[in-house]
Amino acid sequence: MQIELKQIIPIPLKDKLSQRVSNIWNTNISFQSPQQIKIKAPSGSGKTTFIHTLYKLRYDYSGEVLYDNINIKNIEDDTLAVIRQQKISIVFQDLRLFPNLTAGENIELNRVLQTPFYEKEKINEMAEKLGIASILNQRAGLCSYGEQQRIAIIRSLMQPFEWLLMDEPFSHLDEGNILKATALIKEECDKRNAGFILTDLEDDEHFDYSKTLLL
Repeated sequence: MQIELKQIIPIPLKDKLSQRVSNIWNTNISFQSPQQIKIKAPSGSGKTTFIHTLYKLRYDYSGEVLYDNINIKNIEDDTLAVIRQQKISIVFQDLRLFPNLTAGENIELNRVLQTPFYEKEKINEMAEKLGIASILNQRAGLCSYGEQQRIAIIRSLMQPFEWLLMDEPFSHLDEGNILKATALIKEECDKRNAGFILTDLEDDEHFDYSKTLLL
């Protein structure tokens, strides 16, 4: 699946963009799965705006975002729902877990939204790998933010996808847990021949990135 940006300018950031160089905003660029793309930018420069724009959660921009040459503003809601179930998965910066559901229930909800890509036992297997098997029956709202990030990562991997969008997915993880999470993400992307687009503040060597771009 190809994602293409044509001269995207977020309206809230329009005045700031004239003051810095960007490889993303106000240019033409395309991403083709299974590329692994790192988007580097300081706080407040539009990382979440970028991810939300790609996922069609924001409309306040000029220019075009295209999925396989189709402008996403022309994609109807029922078609978009299928794309989000089968082609694009996401780890939100604010995670968007249901705090009153258990960690396991949050993950299970995404697993059963479509014809399950994995059996339920896969949740336990991934939770063991990321060190959170012991909290699967705990309400998500009582988990630490680092635990919640790992819950959100596993939730995103329960479905089929061609692209995985991740907005600062490791911000509350120590290096050991980052290594566990990146190993699992790489394994699952390789299994699907899928790509990812990841935003973060700094350079890193956690993945063998196809491109590192400045926002």
